[in-house]
Amino acid sequence: MASLLQPERVNYLVTGEKKIRSPLSSLYFCRYCSELRSLECVSHEVDSHYCPSCLENMPSAEAKLKKNRCANCFDCPCCMHTLSTRATNIPAPLPDDPAKTTMKKAYYLACGFCRWTSRDVGMADKSVASGGWQEPENPHAQRIYKLIEYYQQLAQREKLERDRKKFARRRPYMPLAFSEKYGLGTRLQRQRSGAPITSLAGLSLKEGEDQKEIKIEPAQALDEVEPLPEDCYTGPVNLPEVTTLRQRLLQPDFQPAGASHMYPKHKHLLIKRSLRCRKCEHNLSKPEFNPTSIKFKIQLVAVNYIPDVRIMSIPNLRCMKESQVLLTLTNPVENVTHVTLLNCEDGDADDINSTAKVVVPSKELVLAGKDAAAEYDELAEPQDFQDDPDIVAFRKSNKIGFFIKVTPQRDDRDVTVSFKIRHDFRNLSAPIRPSEEGEPPSEAVWLTHHVELSLGPLAP
Repeated sequence: MASLLQPERVNYLVTGEKKIRSPLSSLYFCRYCSELRSLECVSHEVDSHYCPSCLENMPSAEAKLKKNRCANCFDCPCCMHTLSTRATNIPAPLPDDPAKTTMKKAYYLACGFCRWTSRDVGMADKSVASGGWQEPENPHAQRIYKLIEYYQQLAQREKLERDRKKFARRRPYMPLAFSEKYGLGTRLQRQRSGAPITSLAGLSLKEGEDQKEIKIEPAQALDEVEPLPEDCYTGPVNLPEVTTLRQRLLQPDFQPAGASHMYPKHKHLLIKRSLRCRKCEHNLSKPEFNPTSIKFKIQLVAVNYIPDVRIMSIPNLRCMKESQVLLTLTNPVENVTHVTLLNCEDGDADDINSTAKVVVPSKELVLAGKDAAAEYDELAEPQDFQDDPDIVAFRKSNKIGFFIKVTPQRDDRDVTVSFKIRHDFRNLSAPIRPSEEGEPPSEAVWLTHHVELSLGPLAP
C-alpha cells in the first residue's frame, strides 16, 4: 500500500526531442498537440523576478542591473539563512555635553540559525533599520567590468556577422536600378526586426560613429608564486576560524579564508517562469505575476488529463512463477473514460527495461467521471458497471483496482514490467464556438502511452 505514495515507481514515456521516462506528476499535457511534455522538451520563459524574503518583484532589466540580487535582504555567510535586523540600545555622548551619555537605538544584522552577527566581522551598527550596510570592495572590479564589456562587444560583432551572412544568402537577385527606384533595398534590410541597416549592408562594426573598440591586455603569467607561511604545516588549526570550501565558493569574488572576512551577501532573486510547448507554441504553465500568489493562470499538468496508474499491492515475486499484482487506475476528467491495456510487441523500441512477462486484462476498463462532491462520500450509491471480478478488484468513484499477472524472467535484477495504456480524451477545456442545437459534442481522440512499473526485488 505504501507504493501509492511512491509515484516514481510508475513512469510514463515521453517521446519528444529525446525519450524520457518520468512520473506522471512531473509531466505536462499539451491539449493542442495531445501529447505528453517533460521539462526537457518545453521552452522556459522568465515572467518576473522577485525576492523570496521581502517579495519585492522587479522587471528583468532592473534585475540585471542589480545582478539578480535583492538590495534590502541578506544571506548569512556561514549557513546561508536569511539575516534579520536586530535593534539594541547603545550609550552615546550628548552633543551639548560630551561628558554625559544617553541611550541611542542601533541596528545590526543577525542570523537566527547559527547566531552569526554583523558585529563578528567589525561592521558598524546603523542608526536606521534598512539599507546602506557596509560592503567590501573587490580590488579586481574594474578588470572584471572591462572583461565583461569586451566580451559583450565580441558577441555583438559575431552576431552581426552571422546576420550579414544570412541576409546575403537569402537576398534574391534583382537589378540595382529597380531596387533603388522603388526603395526595396531598405525594406528587405528592415525585415529582420532589431537588426541595424549598416550590419546587413556589410559595414563593419568599426565604421559606426558611437562604437568604440575595447582592448584588453592579457594577464601576465607569474614566474614565482607567493610562498606559504612558515607555520602552515606546523601551526595549530583553529577550525571555527577557518572557512569551509562551500563558504568560500558562495563568495567567489573574495573567497575568504578566515571567518573574520565573511561579509553578508545580498539575497538571490527567484523567478516565476512560463512553460511553452515547442511544437505548437502554446503555454503549458503560466503563473500569476504577483509574487504573493501561488495560483496559476494556466497549469496543464498531466495528472489532470491522463489516467493515473499506481501500484497498490505486490505479492512475493519469484523467478519463473506467475503472480498477481494489484494496480489502481484513476480517471482525472469529469467524463467517462474508456481504457484498454495492451502488451508490448516483440521488438518494441520503447520496451528496453522489462525483466518480466506481463499479462494485462483483455477487456476494456470503463472509468467513471471525476465527481468532487461524491469522491469522499461513503454513502454515495455505486454506479452500475458490469465488472468482471477476475479483473476488477474494487471500484470507488472514479478509481478502480485491477489485476495483472507478472512472471519474472531474471533473478539477478529488480522486476520491471511495461505495457501500453490506450484511452479516449475529449478536449472540453479548449475554446469552443457556440454549437447549434443537435450538434454532437467534441470528438474523442484516442491516445496511447507507454508505462513502466518498478515492482522491486524478488522474494528471498
